[in-house]
Amino acid sequence: MKPVSTRCVTDALHWRYATKKFDASKKIPAEAWSSLEQALVLSPSSMGLQPWKFVVVQDPAVRKRLSVASWGQSQPLDCSHFVVFAGRKGLDATDIERHLARTAEVRGTTRESLKGFAEMLHGGTEKGRNAGILDFWMAHQVYIALGMFITAASVLGIDTCPMEGFEPAQYDEILGLAAMGYGALCACAAGYRSGDDKYAALPKVRFRAQDVIVHV
Repeated sequence: MKPVSTRCVTDALHWRYATKKFDASKKIPAEAWSSLEQALVLSPSSMGLQPWKFVVVQDPAVRKRLSVASWGQSQPLDCSHFVVFAGRKGLDATDIERHLARTAEVRGTTRESLKGFAEMLHGGTEKGRNAGILDFWMAHQVYIALGMFITAASVLGIDTCPMEGFEPAQYDEILGLAAMGYGALCACAAGYRSGDDKYAALPKVRFRAQDVIVHV
């Protein structure tokens, strides 16, 4: 793989912003969208557990309901693609065994050879469960995927707007997430900014690097 230039990454991150108004007439090309879905699939997670579902909502009727559940925000309606990021609730032995089976399949080994790894997975998640933080811990992994998605989109020249401004329980009901053992945590609209989105021209406000980065 040939790395992209440092200038490319920096320029893309300066260019991106939380797009408030999308051009509903512009759609993300299939090849570019496929790359963004791969960014989700390839996102890292603690112990590789991948405790998530990414629901790509294209049905206009469903999007309208999600917009209402998002306090009337227009992004779910006007963007090209709308993704809901859901986290696994009550991750259990079934989830772990599924991960172990997939590991054995991809790496061409046996489930039995993964005994040590399995003990680590079961032991680590059990500690989280006993401490009452398992769902909280798994939710953190979903936000890693959100960051991967936003960054990949910016490098591809695709606008995004991460969203937490919605009613999670309503999202869960509309998308049937609870029945699958998942809960909506955040969402992200993706597409192309409208020419009259006033926020596109505003300077990006960030603290200086020396104020937030500490070298020791």
